[in-house]
Amino acid sequence: MGALGIIRLSGPDTFRIVNDIFYGADLVKADSHTIHLGELRNEEGQVLDEALTFLFKGPKSYTGEDVIEISCHGSSYILQEVLDLCLRKGARPADPGEFTLRAFLHGRMDLTQAESVADLIASDNASSHAVAMQQMRGGISSEIKKLRQELIDFAALIELELDFSEEDVEFANRDALRKLILKIQKLIAALLESFRLGNAIKQGVNTVIAGRPNAGKSTLLNALLQEERAIVSEVPGTTRDTIEEVLHIKGIAFRLIDTAGIREAEDQVEAIGVQKTMTKIAESSILVYVFDVTDLRPEAVTADMARLHRPGLRILAVANKMDRYPYAEPSSYASEYLPAEDIIAVSAKNQMNLAYLKDRLYEAVVHEDLLLENPIVTNIRHVHALQKASESLDAVLAGLDQGITHDFIAMDIRQSLHHLGEITGEISTDDLLDSIFSRFCIGK
Repeated sequence: MGALGIIRLSGPDTFRIVNDIFYGADLVKADSHTIHLGELRNEEGQVLDEALTFLFKGPKSYTGEDVIEISCHGSSYILQEVLDLCLRKGARPADPGEFTLRAFLHGRMDLTQAESVADLIASDNASSHAVAMQQMRGGISSEIKKLRQELIDFAALIELELDFSEEDVEFANRDALRKLILKIQKLIAALLESFRLGNAIKQGVNTVIAGRPNAGKSTLLNALLQEERAIVSEVPGTTRDTIEEVLHIKGIAFRLIDTAGIREAEDQVEAIGVQKTMTKIAESSILVYVFDVTDLRPEAVTADMARLHRPGLRILAVANKMDRYPYAEPSSYASEYLPAEDIIAVSAKNQMNLAYLKDRLYEAVVHEDLLLENPIVTNIRHVHALQKASESLDAVLAGLDQGITHDFIAMDIRQSLHHLGEITGEISTDDLLDSIFSRFCIGK
């Protein structure tokens, strides 16, 4: 229930159906992009609601077809009655994502733009919104289409060579082809690298806060969130289970996970908590390792780092309780797995240096060479297509080096064009479209 509710229809019979139930203007004769006030009545002439109709005649509409949006009062009863009335007049319920699917099929947007509609609806912070808007405006597809067209031009020349194979002529300059492929490979590599940031923006970054008991992990969590989310106690092992909260830093969502202290457990419940801590670390992208400078020696920190380190895990160490021991040298805790620049002196209790810690967390995700203004991949489908396109282009380069015949080179180029076309939807299958649009909401 709400103040307003909207029923949207799209298709060739849209104006006829709505005109049969709307009294206030002849919608069939009305101009496109106009709004009309009137009454909605059922077959018995009973007034269901006073409503506005918004008219969009194809192809200048979201779907490229005739579209009408009926703006009613937001009573669930009214909306259901109007919806049932439209169905009785010949309409049918939309499939998930069908409005956007029709927009794609009518050429109103390409497939990456269509997918970005779902991302825009799901965006919950400034960065995810900015990336979705960039995609809707053709951020990735414009780059891919431009390079794909250049590759098509070369492919056409090589295909022409096949028609003159007996005369041994070359229409496609092999050096120029090599330069183009290296150029496309560079763009693909940049797009693949951007997925790490894109996925972080879209899904959030799993960030585990871990360390030994009484290191101040829960105090740090509370300080970062600016609320008393976790219980703080001097008793070791207070945190038995994980506590998860979201912290937004400059538009990036960090899914902070406070965990049980890492030590030899004294009972079965604590043992389960420690095991869960290790599992969460294994699943995380960033580990914030907290240690107490008044209690832990460098050798112990080094031992913990050797145990917790794994390829791909970004570790930031927080030297906590500096207010109690201001003469501590954080750099003395550096080791093979922990560079001195990744050790941050903090007093979680006094909220000392937390702004710098947040900056370092943000920098761990967003590098200077991977800025939000550049095209960013957020979709795993695009990643797979880019990887396959890159493999096909590698085969083209290998063929050029080995001097293989043009028919094999042409085949590899066609394969790379196929995979690049899958991204923008220039090449698509019903199964692919079903998979993409089935995840949309009904009304979009």
